[in-house]
Amino acid sequence: MIICAGDIEQFDFATPIGIGLVNSAINLTKLCLLNPPEFLLFVGTAGSYGGHEIFDIIESKSAANIETGFFTNGAYTPIDNVISSSDNVSRETIVNSSNYITTDPALSRHYLAHNISLENMEFFSILRVAQEFGIPAGGLFIVTNYCDRDAHKTFLTNHAEAKRRMHEYVVNRFPNVRI
Repeated sequence: MIICAGDIEQFDFATPIGIGLVNSAINLTKLCLLNPPEFLLFVGTAGSYGGHEIFDIIESKSAANIETGFFTNGAYTPIDNVISSSDNVSRETIVNSSNYITTDPALSRHYLAHNISLENMEFFSILRVAQEFGIPAGGLFIVTNYCDRDAHKTFLTNHAEAKRRMHEYVVNRFPNVRI
């Protein structure tokens, strides 16, 4: 099953599940209860902390849920904040998920220092739901912006082209996808 966030980030080959950690978890759980898929592929956009260029397309099976307070020792969590469905996490691109978009380039350096290179609001919850249901899962991301002060403006500028490129990539990578 191919899924996406929805709203302006919708693809005609994917089922929308909602924006952010909470909405995507709730709606994906409903889908998995009603009709458990054999595999989940999340398709979406991502911000780069600096390790990837605009319009790069990256596949990942690893996500983190790290808030900026982690880097300032202003917060902690008792839960696992990194999850992976990959057997080789050391070679994985880790995608951080938060309900907030990073706009401070200094924070981006902290993420990169922890081997986290992309930011997408939904991916952590998708991997967590998949883990709970025992469903293999992965993500396919296209970079629309850098995590800096112009993140939202750059995202909006690049969004339509990113969706076009992602559509083309999916059609070529997965020729059996019904569109």
